[in-house]
Amino acid sequence: MANIASTTASAGTEVTARALREAVFAGLVTLGLFVLFVGLKTDQNIRNELVLTQRWGLLATFVIVAMVGRFLMVAYAQPWLAQRKAAKAAAPEVVKEEGFFSRNFSKIAIVALILYPPVILALTGVQGSLKWVDNFGIQILIYVMLAWGLNIVVGLAGLLDLGYVAFYAVGAYSYALLSSYFGLSFWVLLPVAGLLSACWGMILGFPVLRLRGDYLAIVTLAFGEIIRLVLINWTEVTKGTFGVSGIAKATLFGIKFDASKDGFAALMGLPISSAYYKIFLFYLILGLCMITAFVTIRLRRMPVGRAWEALREDEIACRSLGINTTTTKLTAFATGAMFGGFAGSFFAVRQGFVSPESFVFLESAVILAIVVLGGMGSLTGIAIAAIVMIGGTEILRELTFLKVVFGPNFTPELYRMLIFGLAMVIVMVWKPRGFVGSREPTAFLRERKAVSGSFTKEGHG
Repeated sequence: MANIASTTASAGTEVTARALREAVFAGLVTLGLFVLFVGLKTDQNIRNELVLTQRWGLLATFVIVAMVGRFLMVAYAQPWLAQRKAAKAAAPEVVKEEGFFSRNFSKIAIVALILYPPVILALTGVQGSLKWVDNFGIQILIYVMLAWGLNIVVGLAGLLDLGYVAFYAVGAYSYALLSSYFGLSFWVLLPVAGLLSACWGMILGFPVLRLRGDYLAIVTLAFGEIIRLVLINWTEVTKGTFGVSGIAKATLFGIKFDASKDGFAALMGLPISSAYYKIFLFYLILGLCMITAFVTIRLRRMPVGRAWEALREDEIACRSLGINTTTTKLTAFATGAMFGGFAGSFFAVRQGFVSPESFVFLESAVILAIVVLGGMGSLTGIAIAAIVMIGGTEILRELTFLKVVFGPNFTPELYRMLIFGLAMVIVMVWKPRGFVGSREPTAFLRERKAVSGSFTKEGHG
C-alpha cells in the first residue's frame, strides 16, 4: 500500500511539474505573439503625429490567462479526459435510446424560432425588441442560409469554394439594381436574383471542371475577387464604392411598412415603429431557411444528391461508376449559388443599401468556417455553429463590463477574429469533424442508423 501511495504521489508531482513547465512555455509564446499586437497600440494625435500607447496591463492579462489555462489543461483536464476514456473503453457497450429532445430537436427548434419574436416583444417592448430580433435573429439566420447553401458545394459535393461571397453579391446587386432602375418588387426579383446567381455558379463551374483541392480553392477565390472589383470599377451601373442606396423595402401582400395611412401599423391600429418590419423580415428569412433545408434534404435523397456524395468521396471511383462528373459539379455550383443569391437579395432588402465593402473575402472565410465547425453535410451542426459564431460576435458588443477591467478604450468586438481563431483551434482539437460528427445515410437497408464520425473521413462530415 505504501508503494502504491508513493507511486501515485510521484505521478501527481510529475504531472504538476510538467503542467508548470508547459504553463511557462505557453506564457512565453503568448508574450511573443501579442507583445506588438496588444502591448503596443499606435494612435494619431491632433497634429497627425504617431503616438505609441503602451498597454502592458492588457498584455499581462493575456499572458496570465494563457498560463493558467494551460496549467489547468495539463494538470486536471487531460488526466480527467484520459480516465474517462479508459473507463468508457472498459465499460460494456450499451445502446442508448434517443430521448424525446433528441428525436424532435428540429421540430422544437422551429417552434422556438416561430415564438422568438413574440416572446422578445413581450419581454423588451416594441422598441427594445429591435436589437434582439435584428442582430440576434435576422443576422444569424442570414448566415445560416448562406452556410447551408455553401454546404451543398463543400459539404455534399466536396468542392472547396473560397469565393462563395460572389454569389451573395450577385443576388444583392441584382435586386438593388433591378429594383432601382425598373421599380420591380421584391417578390418578383427574389427568384430572379436566385436564377442570376445560379447562372454565375455555372459560369464558375465550367473553368474548374478539371481542378480539385487547392487549385480549385485558388480559382474560386480569384472569382470572388473579380466580382468585387467589377462592382467597384463599373461605376456607371453599380456606382462603385458609393454603393446603391434607397433600395425599396419588401411588402406584405402590397402593404407597405411605413408611416403612411395605408401602412401596416395604421391598418392594424398599432403605434408607428420599425420593429414590425424587422419582425416581418425575421419570418421571411426563417421561411427562406426552411426552404433551403427542405430542398437540401430532398436533393440528398435523390440521385443527384447521391452523385454529389460519391464525387466527394472519390472522383475517380465516381467516374468509373458511370456518373457524369461534369453535370454533377455544375449542379452543385448552381444550386449552392442560387441559395446564396436568395440570401443576397434578402440582405439588400434588409439593409436598404449595398456596397462592395459588404462582400469581401472575409465573408467567404466566415461562411466556410461555419460549415467546417458545424460539420460538413450536417444542417443541424451548421446552424449551431452559425449561432455560436455570429451570435457570439453580437454578444461581444454587449459586454460593456470588460471596459471596467481592461480600460475605457477597450472595444471587445475588435477581438472577434482572435476569438474565431481560438474557437476553430479548440473545436478542431475537440471535435475534428465538427459539432455534429455523425450523419444518417441517404441510402440504407431495412433500418436507418447514424454513421459515427470515426467511420467518416475528417473534413467530410
